[in-house]
Amino acid sequence: MASGSVNPFNVSDSEEEAEPQRSDERSPGDEAPPGRSPGPFSPQADQEPGTLLLPNSRISPSADSVQALGIGGAAGLGGGGAEPRVSVDAIAAQLLRDQYILTALELHTELLEAGRELPRLRDYFSNPGNFERQSGTPPAGKEPGIGAGGALNRAGSISTLDSLDFTRYSDDGNRESDERVAECEIPSQERKNYKSSPEIQEPIRPLEKRALNFLVNEYLLKNEYKLSSITFSDENDDQDFELWDDVGLNIPKPPDLLQLYRNCGSSHPSHRETADAAVGVDTSDLPGDYQKEVVQELEYQISLLNSEKQSLAEQIKKLQRKLSPAFHQALLSFCRMSADSRLGSEVSRIADSEESVMLMLGRCLPHIVPNVLLAKREELIPLILCTACLHPEPKERDQLLHILFNLIKRPDDEQRQMILMGCVAFARHVGPTRVEVELLPQCWEQINHKYPERRLLVAESCGALAPYLPKEIRSSLVLSMLQQMLAEDKADMVREAVVKSLGIIMGYIDDPDKYSQGFELMLLSLGDLSERVVAATHQVFIPAFAAWTVELGNLQAQLIPSLLSRIEKLLQQGEHGLDEHKLHTFLSALQSLIPPLFALVLQNAPFTSRAKLQSDITPIEVTRFPRPASPLQDVATIIGSREQLAILLQLYEHQLQHEGTTGWETLLWVVNQLLPQLIEIVGRINVASTTCVHEFSRFFWRLCRTFGKTFTNTKVKPQFQEILRLSEENVDASAGNGILTKATVPIYATGVLTCYNQEEDRKLLVGFLEDVMTTLSLSHAPLDSLKASFVELGANPAYHELLLTVLWYGVVHTSALVRCTAARMFELLVKGVNETLVAQRVVPALITLSSDPEISVRISTIPAFGTIMETVTQRELLERVKMQLASFLEDPQYQDQHSLHMEIIKTFGRVGPNAEPRFRDEFVLPHLHKLALGNNMQTAENKRMDIASQLFEAYSALSCCFISEEIMLNHFLPGLRCLRTDMEHLSPEHEVILSSMIKECELKVENRGIGEAQGSMSIAASLVGEDAKTKFLSKMGQLTTSGAMLANVFQRKK
Repeated sequence: MASGSVNPFNVSDSEEEAEPQRSDERSPGDEAPPGRSPGPFSPQADQEPGTLLLPNSRISPSADSVQALGIGGAAGLGGGGAEPRVSVDAIAAQLLRDQYILTALELHTELLEAGRELPRLRDYFSNPGNFERQSGTPPAGKEPGIGAGGALNRAGSISTLDSLDFTRYSDDGNRESDERVAECEIPSQERKNYKSSPEIQEPIRPLEKRALNFLVNEYLLKNEYKLSSITFSDENDDQDFELWDDVGLNIPKPPDLLQLYRNCGSSHPSHRETADAAVGVDTSDLPGDYQKEVVQELEYQISLLNSEKQSLAEQIKKLQRKLSPAFHQALLSFCRMSADSRLGSEVSRIADSEESVMLMLGRCLPHIVPNVLLAKREELIPLILCTACLHPEPKERDQLLHILFNLIKRPDDEQRQMILMGCVAFARHVGPTRVEVELLPQCWEQINHKYPERRLLVAESCGALAPYLPKEIRSSLVLSMLQQMLAEDKADMVREAVVKSLGIIMGYIDDPDKYSQGFELMLLSLGDLSERVVAATHQVFIPAFAAWTVELGNLQAQLIPSLLSRIEKLLQQGEHGLDEHKLHTFLSALQSLIPPLFALVLQNAPFTSRAKLQSDITPIEVTRFPRPASPLQDVATIIGSREQLAILLQLYEHQLQHEGTTGWETLLWVVNQLLPQLIEIVGRINVASTTCVHEFSRFFWRLCRTFGKTFTNTKVKPQFQEILRLSEENVDASAGNGILTKATVPIYATGVLTCYNQEEDRKLLVGFLEDVMTTLSLSHAPLDSLKASFVELGANPAYHELLLTVLWYGVVHTSALVRCTAARMFELLVKGVNETLVAQRVVPALITLSSDPEISVRISTIPAFGTIMETVTQRELLERVKMQLASFLEDPQYQDQHSLHMEIIKTFGRVGPNAEPRFRDEFVLPHLHKLALGNNMQTAENKRMDIASQLFEAYSALSCCFISEEIMLNHFLPGLRCLRTDMEHLSPEHEVILSSMIKECELKVENRGIGEAQGSMSIAASLVGEDAKTKFLSKMGQLTTSGAMLANVFQRKK
């Protein structure tokens, strides 16, 4: 073909793609295959590869080319001298078979213009698959080419009209040209080697990359690789994978990757030898009318498409049924679709935007919620919250939040947590203003709800929403709501949640004027009757309130002094009866303030500026601090971290040991103001109040453990020792107000000296207790302070050995007064000590004292022996104690010992109801009978009255026990009659009660056979007659005996 047939617009970059002919290709001298002579349509063997033309253009054929086709085709196919007429279909088949596609196209066009359309050519050119570009290397044993009806392998320099890359004429045309120019600058041989190498491919072009990206993403989506598709899209965020037009190619979207893959190997190349060729065209050599011809060709194609469109429209019109719209509507009515209802209206209009979705949810959720099972309604919380956040209408948002707070009738813990998390998420999303306007009113409405679970939700919401509320609302409305609930709500769990929320509010409040209100709330919470509420106060509220007061500078200036002043006032008012509950309230609050006080001391120390994190930090011992009630009371949490605390503690100890406290204002306040005031308060406490002693002991123990051993040894102990000067001059026995008789002794012993448990600390405690016992004994002072110390220490088994060591010091003391004190102290210790220690340490010591030269010492051992009989179960041990008591009762030397008899009767009345029954029946009751009988012959009226009064209390206590008929007749009733004889002359009011008791016992003995089936019952229980019972109790109320013994009258055997 002439050079004028080359497509001028196909400025290909494949100029160098034609490779040299292989060695086995046809040589110039080879003959044509049989049945085929060389003609104008056969590639000549002597042609250069670079000039071989592969027709592939859709340029409209000229008359000359059609004439050449007819002549040349006939000549080439006819061969020789014969001139038979060849059919047009045969010519077309030959052209297609030999890949003269452009010539076949020109023939097809001429035939169309002549009205002689050839089916073969029409079918070929109407099939796009014949013109798809083939890629890759042909399979082994095959060469590129076109078989019969196969697809065309296009060369890079010539294209059919439908394969023209119109992007070259688009807005990106300049970029394409630049890429072509850049490639043309590469040397020809390098490009040839580069493109022919199977390991090296031509660099991908931007538009090719975008097109492939689109097809790859489409493949991933269609085959459910959604995550891969998302990742692929993120890595190519400069491309819109939903629009093919975004690729930048002005051509229709090609088939998907699967179709391309299936078609890539469907062609059947012919077996004739072919060669790829590329033609470079110099645009300056092209005729000037080519662009005009292209435009004419395109207009021609458009006219053909319009004609086809019109033809298709007419066919569609013929196929449509001519039914009236009314008929259609009536026909569709039989589908039973009605949009008259609310739900039908919602279903019939599908939401097409985010706003419309929100509106739809706002309309539908109020109707959905009531129809969801109560146990599953929390599943609706995300929908309700999302809609409430994004809905444009305030009224609808309010309704949705109302639904949220009323979603579940009585929400459990998990459901409340879901709602609270939702409220917090809502608050983070909408901001403080909408939280105030939309969420808080919902809380206010539920504050008096009849179900405590709903009120609990309100209380918890106030704390959870505190960080997201305007600060003015936190310190006014929310604080008032919680204060009202704390004062009025009757449910413990609600008030507990209120206290925790108040603590959270205190962590965010910044109005100094609210300090007094916070202090009153703290006292109100501490005074609550519920232990849960009080525990929450110590765990959450007090630490948060203390942190705020530290920021205000009020911890040492106001908070702690206010509590101390209230304690002092309480002690002044309680001279005739201390309110121990209030004292516990104030003291426990002080105890919870110890960690923030110590943190304040560390943070304001002279060494704070030197506290820097280091790699060689000594870790804090696990037992360095008392166990905190909550993480908020952990000193490490208050300071910031355990590492920072470790550094500060090292510097703190060094400062105390070597540099002193000069200029350390916060610590000096503790040493010079707090400690003296506390010690003065301790001295005013009633030592007999076990509760107060215990509370102050725990307070000092925590204070000393928190501030450390160095502080305790150098600052706390010296102040106590200055007051507790252990000498007889420090004990005013006559007035009984010496410091050693006050609560200072047990609080110092149990609260300060027990803080640390090393050997020197235990020796110091033992020495102090020995000195106190000696001093009090020699001064004839009350032993209440020593007893309180033994009771407090005896509660901990770790101190039993230590206390026995102290008592043994008293057993072997030279003074009988000290030995008497030691004997009485055993009574307090026996109840808590295990039986092994009792057998090995206590009983030998008591037996030693029971043979003491001084009768007072021997008498002092009786209560301890009685306690052993009450608590110990070892038979051998009980027999030893029984023998010792029997010696006191039967030895002639004790017959006239009035004090001994009084102590024994008192001990029998105390331990008899709880002692072993055999010991009671065989030992206690017979000896009481003897003592009562002997008292009838007592001539000294005062002694007789003393014994009679003790016997009355003992018999009253023992009347609660089961007594066998034999013992009743032989010992119990005779003893009561002897006692009645004494009371007839000494105390007539007692005689009336004794007569009632004797009468009931006699009736019981008479009716014992009848009531045998009812089992054993006590004499007191037999007083079933209402009159007798009333008379008995009224007479008992008139007696002047001790309250403890009267209580024993109605105490059953344990």
